[in-house]
Amino acid sequence: QVTIFFSDIVGFTSIAASCTPLQVVEMLNNLYVCFDSRIESYDVYKVETIGDAYMVVSGLPERNGTRHADEIAKMSLDLVAAVRQVVIPHMPTGRLQLRAGIHTGPCVAGVVGSKMPRYCLFGDTVNTASRMESTSLPQKIHISSATYDALLRDDTYEIELRGEIEVKGKGKMKTYWLLGNKNYSIQN
Repeated sequence: QVTIFFSDIVGFTSIAASCTPLQVVEMLNNLYVCFDSRIESYDVYKVETIGDAYMVVSGLPERNGTRHADEIAKMSLDLVAAVRQVVIPHMPTGRLQLRAGIHTGPCVAGVVGSKMPRYCLFGDTVNTASRMESTSLPQKIHISSATYDALLRDDTYEIELRGEIEVKGKGKMKTYWLLGNKNYSIQN
């Protein structure tokens, strides 16, 4: 079992359209330098970044028992808070907003390719985590019922039922919003 996190920047396409390519690179670099330093505090592994999308897993490449959902949940709360501090160099008053999604389940992982080998994750858990992100809202962390169940072991999480939503390729799914953790404060 693993827990997978996906995020992207709300309105990234329109933000990027108002920038030079160099400004887009600088903005994404600021964001990922911030995120990369924040995630070092958690037992997680950054799988990849594609444009404004950021993918992180816990439970791989090193297994961590039942801690994977907790590690990703705390990390995601941290990143949603941290994105507010990221400065957009060419828009000093503008603020980025994150949309995040999390799902827990089994997956297959391996190194693929020979010219540029990459550690990749495969399976329905990856797709479902991505769907949680794409159906999320600005500055919200959208979690599946599988992640909700995994987090229930720790009654310190503040979670709100979102309800049943239609998820492409999955039909109706009962999902939740991860709002916070009573015993965990974000370090700014």
